[in-house]
Amino acid sequence: MSKAKDKNKQAPKEQLPSIAEQPTRPISSMYQNWFLDYASYVILERAVPYLDDGLKPVQRRILHSMWEMEDGRYNKVANIIGNTMKYHPHGDASIGDALTQIGQRDLLIDTQGNWGNIYTGDAAAAPRYIEARLSKFALDVVYNPKTTVWQLSYDGRNKEPVSLPVKFPLLLASGVEGIAVGLACKILPHNFCELIQGSIDVLRKKKTNILPDFATGGIADFRNYNEGIRGGRIKVRAVIEQKDRKTLLIKQIPFGTTTSSLIESILAANDKGKIKIKKVEDNTAAEVEIAIYLHPDSSEDIDKTIEALYAFTNCEVSISPNSCVIRDGKPEFMSVNDILKESTFNTVELLKRELEIELSELMEDWHFSSLEKIFIENRIYRKIEECETWEAVIKAIDKGLTPFKKMLKREVTEEDIVNLTEIKIKRISKFDSFKADEHIKALNEKIKGVKENLKNLTTYAITYFKELLKKYGKGRERKTLISEEGFEQIEVRKVVINNAKLYVNREEGFAGYGMKKDELVSECSDIDDILALTGDGKFVVNKIADKGYYGKDIRFIKIFEKNDEGTVYNMVYRDGARGDLYIKRFVISGVTREKVYDLTKGSENSKVVYLGVSGVNDAPTIQIILKPRPKLKNTTFNVNFNEILIKNRSAIGNILTKFPVHKITEVSKPKSSGSSETPKESKKTDKESEPDIFEFNANHSKKPEAKKSPATQRVQMKMEI
Repeated sequence: MSKAKDKNKQAPKEQLPSIAEQPTRPISSMYQNWFLDYASYVILERAVPYLDDGLKPVQRRILHSMWEMEDGRYNKVANIIGNTMKYHPHGDASIGDALTQIGQRDLLIDTQGNWGNIYTGDAAAAPRYIEARLSKFALDVVYNPKTTVWQLSYDGRNKEPVSLPVKFPLLLASGVEGIAVGLACKILPHNFCELIQGSIDVLRKKKTNILPDFATGGIADFRNYNEGIRGGRIKVRAVIEQKDRKTLLIKQIPFGTTTSSLIESILAANDKGKIKIKKVEDNTAAEVEIAIYLHPDSSEDIDKTIEALYAFTNCEVSISPNSCVIRDGKPEFMSVNDILKESTFNTVELLKRELEIELSELMEDWHFSSLEKIFIENRIYRKIEECETWEAVIKAIDKGLTPFKKMLKREVTEEDIVNLTEIKIKRISKFDSFKADEHIKALNEKIKGVKENLKNLTTYAITYFKELLKKYGKGRERKTLISEEGFEQIEVRKVVINNAKLYVNREEGFAGYGMKKDELVSECSDIDDILALTGDGKFVVNKIADKGYYGKDIRFIKIFEKNDEGTVYNMVYRDGARGDLYIKRFVISGVTREKVYDLTKGSENSKVVYLGVSGVNDAPTIQIILKPRPKLKNTTFNVNFNEILIKNRSAIGNILTKFPVHKITEVSKPKSSGSSETPKESKKTDKESEPDIFEFNANHSKKPEAKKSPATQRVQMKMEI
């Protein structure tokens, strides 16, 4: 009894060390290792495609699952997703999305049902309603169990391919986009026929330059494509046609957009006043058609409206490719032409392996057919009738074959003899020697052909690609038009409609589109830059705002046009409080916003005495009246600004005269006062606004003179020095 009690007693539990006694480890080092493991997993197993077959793991598992289910009939997508979950450990949502994307590309999968619309962005129907099966192209190009390397699935219950033996540049044909941890990939789709021709050129050692082609069409500028490497950029435009004076039709859309997103961008631009349209209709069905109805006043300049659509809406998009693949287990950035070369050489290697396997199978067939013929025709099978053991049977057959072994292409193994013993009596009795000879002769011809192909592997690969192009190239012509000369840069300020008005308070130095009680300068848009020149000889360019400060005593203000070489400023200024008068002509082109520029020598209290704006060859003429002095005969003379060289705005200018000046008046106005002179239009208030015409006395005060035409803006001064 006591022994039983001792047996029932439990051994004392080993005491674990307390938390205080356990060794500590910095959590930062743990985070570092975990993060690197996670980043590597996302890069290798989820986001970036493999160079070997051009597929992400989820895509590869879907295609393998469909091959497993392949029987020539359509399968419910829900069933395909369920079967794929044996291989993919991330749930059905990621599988369904990836399967829909593959199906919409219309290359590897034949689809049935509502698979969505790449033009409108409509989603596919639920997986239980739509069906799919592998296309003939996929069965010909993607699969070959004999050349596939296999691995265990994530749970060890099934086998899945390490990579599929794809004999085609599938990665470049489909395109791919993925975002990993600290790494992104964006390879654009390319044209099916051009890729095959590119592979042929690679095998012929010609230079290749493949360019993307999009299912949505459009017109593309590939001048900065940079072979798909980081830093490259392409521009894609919609195809816009003019139906009539009041209607535009969008027939093709840029890659990455849908008719819905395009219409939203058009309506947003219209709401912001960038463009002016009446309404938009989406008539898209099998082909894209977006109708844009214009207002009667905007239909006069259709070209400008089209340019505005490109400038302010998704009718033009910019795409930045980033060609990244997994090569030898590591991410690598490669150009699309290098990817094409690698894919082509990989195809050649796969074709070589297939030929070697085929040759091996033909040789085995020839060997056994010859062995069978010898075995039956020479009645070697009769020698085993008296054998009592299996070993005796093997020896008897081997001895009977010995005289004929020199006719064979390899040694006779025990397995070969075993196979001979399995030949049925019925087959022996009906053996036809003539048919056997014909079969062996046909095998010899096939072996000869395979050896010839292995000897001329490059020629064989070129023939293979040509057959692919002939069989599957019809209907896969290029859809995206290549712009050979590229797109001209659209100057946004030239195509935007005027959706605001510029006002100015000259004395206080404020200007903007929200100062509706002040003087109206001109119509403008809310993206314009404004140039303002003040009486102290300084100017500044600022982005237009509701109300902005430009400096007191604004003498000239206009909408600034960058690189404007046609507007010339004719100026006379006084250097300092009582210095000499300087004359200069200059243009204002490139400037930095919000930087104040000085047009004088920089002396304190410098003042603009005269300012006229003209074209290059139609400058005004001014009259200078000097103060009377003893022995000074000619007190009046004229200066034609056309005779003065146009220099940089920072030039000091030439001394106009060293004698005291009484008055400066304008003899002839600029012939073209055009858009370079403001204000073009005055705001009517209690007192009608007039252009800047000033008369200065010795105290430098100013008072308005008689009204003059508002068609020009100039400064006329009277000074006593």
